Amino acid sequence: MTTCVSDGAPLAGIKVIEVGGIGPVPMAGMLLADLGADIVRVERPAEEVDQDYLLRNRPRVSVDLKDMAQRDTMLRLIGRADVLIEGFRPGVMERLGLGPDVCARHNPRLVYGRMTGYGQHGPRSLDAGHDINYVSLTGMLFAFGSPNEPPFPPLNLLGDFGGGAMFLVTGVLAALLERTASHRGQVVDAAIIDGTSLLGQMIWSWRAIGRWNDRRRDNLLDGAAPFYTTYQCADGRYLAVGALEDDFYETFVSGLGLSADSLHDRKDPSTWPSLRSRFAAVIGSRTRDEWAARFAGTDACVTPVLTFDEVPADPQVAARGSVSKADGVVLAGTAPSFSRSVLRRTLDRCDHDTTLAEVVARWLPGRDG
Repeated sequence: MTTCVSDGAPLAGIKVIEVGGIGPVPMAGMLLADLGADIVRVERPAEEVDQDYLLRNRPRVSVDLKDMAQRDTMLRLIGRADVLIEGFRPGVMERLGLGPDVCARHNPRLVYGRMTGYGQHGPRSLDAGHDINYVSLTGMLFAFGSPNEPPFPPLNLLGDFGGGAMFLVTGVLAALLERTASHRGQVVDAAIIDGTSLLGQMIWSWRAIGRWNDRRRDNLLDGAAPFYTTYQCADGRYLAVGALEDDFYETFVSGLGLSADSLHDRKDPSTWPSLRSRFAAVIGSRTRDEWAARFAGTDACVTPVLTFDEVPADPQVAARGSVSKADGVVLAGTAPSFSRSVLRRTLDRCDHDTTLAEVVARWLPGRDG
C-alpha cells in the first residue's frame, strides 16, 4: 500500500485530513502535501472533481459522513490526526457530527482549520459567494481596471489563494508550532475577506497618509505611473516596466535612448500622461524580444510579459523549476526551497484513490478497521 510520508520534508510525520471542498482548501492541502505532510483527502461518494492537479501528493478516499459507521471511523482517524482542514459554510461540519468541539473531545491536540469566504460569524457568514464577492468587500477589487470601465477580477489569485489558502496554511503552521508548548490544538478561522484585507495593508497604509485614492489607474502601482506599467511593442506583445527607484528609472530611460533630464519630472503625477505617451511611442517601435534583449542584465526592471505557453522556456523559470511538466502538461512546481529539507516533487495527478479501511490500517496499525 502506498504511503504518503516524505522523509526529510519539513512536515514529515504530520497527519492531515482534508475534507473535500474546492478552491482554497485543495490549494492549502496541496501546499501541506508538498511540504511532506501525510495527508488524506476525504470526498463525498461520487463527488465530481475538476481540479485534479491541485490534488497532487495525497490519496483520496470516498466517505459518506452521513453514515454512522463511516463517521465513527472518521472520528477514530481524527483521534490520530494532527490537522483537519475543511471549507464548508459555518455549521455544516457540526451537522455532520464532525464539528471542532466533537473532534476536540476525540483529540485535544487537533488543529482544526476552517476556510470560508466571510468567516465563522457576522451577518454574511452563511451567504454563498465566490472569490469575486469576497474580494469586492475588501475594496481591493475596486482598484483593478481602467477608470471608465467596471473593475475586473484579478483571476481568483487574490482572494481564494492569496487571502484564503495561504492564510489557512499560515494559521495551521502557527497552531502546530504553538501546540509544541501548550500541547493543545485549536480552531483556525481563516476567512478570505480577512486575509485579502491584510494582503492590502500597504494600500490601506498609503491611503492613511494620502498616497492612494479611490480613482482607478490614478495611483503609483495600479498602472497609472508611466514607470510602473505595461507597454505594447511593435509585434503586439507587451513589456512590463517596474522602474520605481531613481537609479532604475534612469537606466530604463537610458535604455530607451532618452535622457531623464530632457523629460518632465516623473514625481509630478500631472506629467504622467505625457511621459507615458513618450515611452509608448519609443517602445512601440521595436518588438518585445528586442527590448527584452536590450534590457537583459540591467537594473531597469524591464521584463517581457510572457504568455503561459512561453513561461517554461524562460531561463530563470527553468533554472528555478518554477514550472515543470507532468502528465505531458505544464504545471507549477513547488515552493519555497529549503537548505536542508526536501519538498515532494511529484506534480502529477492525485497519487491514487484509497479506501477508508486502508487509511485505518495505516494510521491505526494493529487495530480493527
